[in-house]
Order: sequence, then C-alpha cells, then structure tokens
Amino acid sequence: MSWHPQYRSSKFRHVFGKPASKENCYDSVPITHSVHDNHFCAVNPHFIAVVTECAGGGAFLVIPLHQTGKLDPHYPKVCGHRGNVLDIKWNPFDDFEIASCSEDTMIKIWDIPRQLLSKNLTACRKELVGHSRRVGLVEWHPTAANILFSAGYDYKVMVWNLDTKESVIKSPVKTIDCHQDVILSMSFNTNGSLLATTCKDRKIRVLDPRAGSILQEASYKGHRASKVLFLGNLKKLLSTGTSRWNNRQMALWDQDDLSVPLTEEDLDGSSGVLFPFYDADTNMLYVVGKGDGNIRYYEVSADKPYLNYLTEYRSYHPQKGIGVMPKRGLDVSSCEIFRFYKLITTKSLISSTRQKSRLQKMVGGHSLCWRKRRQGGRQNTRWRRRKPGSQMALTSSNAPHQRQRTSYYRCSIGNKKKSEGSGSW
Repeated sequence: MSWHPQYRSSKFRHVFGKPASKENCYDSVPITHSVHDNHFCAVNPHFIAVVTECAGGGAFLVIPLHQTGKLDPHYPKVCGHRGNVLDIKWNPFDDFEIASCSEDTMIKIWDIPRQLLSKNLTACRKELVGHSRRVGLVEWHPTAANILFSAGYDYKVMVWNLDTKESVIKSPVKTIDCHQDVILSMSFNTNGSLLATTCKDRKIRVLDPRAGSILQEASYKGHRASKVLFLGNLKKLLSTGTSRWNNRQMALWDQDDLSVPLTEEDLDGSSGVLFPFYDADTNMLYVVGKGDGNIRYYEVSADKPYLNYLTEYRSYHPQKGIGVMPKRGLDVSSCEIFRFYKLITTKSLISSTRQKSRLQKMVGGHSLCWRKRRQGGRQNTRWRRRKPGSQMALTSSNAPHQRQRTSYYRCSIGNKKKSEGSGSW
C-alpha cells in the first residue's frame, strides 16, 4: 500500500503578510465615525479614497497613492452630499471616476482631476435620483462600462446607465423590487450575468440582473448571512454571517442549489462583520473582520473539503475599514499577490500641564540637631522634594509652598487616523 501524506500540499502554504513601513503609510487621515457596515475605503493604482467627517454633510478624501506620510489637516475634500457618505467605489474602467452614495438618497458620480486638488471639489459630473430612502451600496458592473447598481433602504436595487448626456438622471433603466428588507451586500459573478444579494431577512438571493427575477433563494435557518461573494468560475458562493449560536461563520454554497450549504465553518465569537475577498487567479480567499487585527486566508478548491485554511496575518491594530488594490496595481517584481489598505485608529501624544507638587511626593527630613533638641528646642518637620538628577530642595512646612509647573505627556485617543498597507503577500 502506497503512503500518502497527512497534510494537503499547497503551493500557497508559504504565503505571508508583510506590513508596510511607516514611510509608506498615510498618517492623520480623519476617518468617518459612521457605524455602517462598509469598507469606507476604495483604492486604485492612482488614488486611495477614504470616507471622512464633514460638518453639514458627507465627504471623502481622495489622496494620490504616492503621497504618503502625514496628511495636511486642511487637505481638500470631495464634498457635495447633504448626508453622511455610506459607500464609495472606483470605476473599474476609469481610474479617475468614482461613485458615492449617501444618507441623502443621492448617488453622485465624480471626475477626479489628474493634478492634486487645490480646493474642495463640490461639483459632481452626474447625480442619480431615484431612491426614496438612504442609499447604502453602490457596485459597478464588472464587464459593461458605465453601468452602476445601487441598493437603498427602500429595499430596491436600481440599475443606472451613465452613458447619457443628462447631468441629473431621475429614472433608472431597471428597478429590482424583490427584497423584503434592507439589502446588506451585492456581488457579481465573473461576467456579470448573475447578481447575488444578502438581505436583513438573512436570505441569500441569486438574481438575473437583466430580468430582475429571482433564480435561487436560500432560507437555511442554520446560517444567517450578512455578506455574500461569488467565487470566480467555481460556480460557488461564499457567505459570512452568524450561526444559530451567534458565532461568526462562513458558509459555502452551490450557486445552482441554495437549499443546503456545501460546508460551514465557525470562526469565533466576536461580533464584528466579516468581509470576504476572493482572488480568482490564485483561488485564495481572504476574510477580514471589522474590529479585528488579523486577516485569515484560505485556498478554495472545487472538491471537498472546499475551504483549506492556510494561515493568517496578525496585527495589534484593529481595522475600522479596508481597501483592496486591483491586480493591475500590484508589485509583481516582489511576488505580491494581494494588497490591503487598513483603516486603523492610533494613539497620539497630547501635551498637558500639571502641577509638579501633585505628582511628586514629599519626604520628611531632619529639622534640628541633637543638641538643640536636648535643650528643648522645637521646630516643624522640614520636607524635601524628590527630584531626580538634581539637588533636593528643602522647605519648611509652615512656609507656603512654591508651585512649580512642568509639562508631561499622557496617552489618549485622538482624532488622528492612518491607513496601513499590508505590503507583499
């Protein structure tokens, strides 16, 4: 009988994550305080866009990819929404066009100039009006140019044709009205012929985006899906969510039969939303948890056991958002196969002033010699202040203390943010 190894051989078993150096990070980037379950970051080979805070409306920053280091506090913003920006996506066919959606029910299409922004950009190229409630998701069609999909809190998915002359488009070319609750995620297959969605009713639906009809629907009660993703040409779906015991869970489905998942895998008991990312060229799956510091990655196969755990990248900084560089922006000379941009919060040093007498204790010292004490002399205790590196001062307790002020530093959570690239994988 021939011998077979107990482990599964994989050419990706030695893949590792490498954090970027401090010089290649973006510091002091103000990140949005929104708790909406989205990435809040979009990346292409020219720019990195980050949703930020803005008084009186919503805004996001567009930073050139090469402009690393500390960001100017007065750096120009892309602002034109009257509500918080909930999602941003770069056009996959135009690196200088980005779509944004907001709580103000509007979707805006922006043209980003090739030179650096010198002032706030407030004029968009197109404005899409059709949703009656806030818009939470936008997604570009993967193969057809100028086709945008949007999902709102009115339970509708709208299809927009941007190849028109109008600056304000008030009627979508298609409205898909088959959901019973808020839509949580959307994902296209490779050629864009199928659209998968997850809804707040915890159901997974596979739709025909042309006809707007439901092809498959999963109502499996053992897995409550939150995010869904097509896995390239494997004809499979991966969903992330929670199990019936509220553990974070992944489930793999056959896209032609959503009655029962092919496999389920419990991860942990954390509460952060899991975002899946798939690389069709290497069949590698990356799972990123919001509020986690680690990134798990798997190899997906067409046969059992389907999901093969490889390893994970660990970091002490929990991510608030995540962005992914397209394949055409990777450094192939260093064998880079995937790149994440993490939005993390950092601690800053804030100067403060305190009274030194409150920080440093006094110690008692002698006030009288032995002879004076024997003769009946009395005097209050003299105190000396502990002061490292210098002569200790002596003061009398019946004399007023001189308050000396000194500056020290304390750690506190500030508003300074930065995004961290994970380097080579």
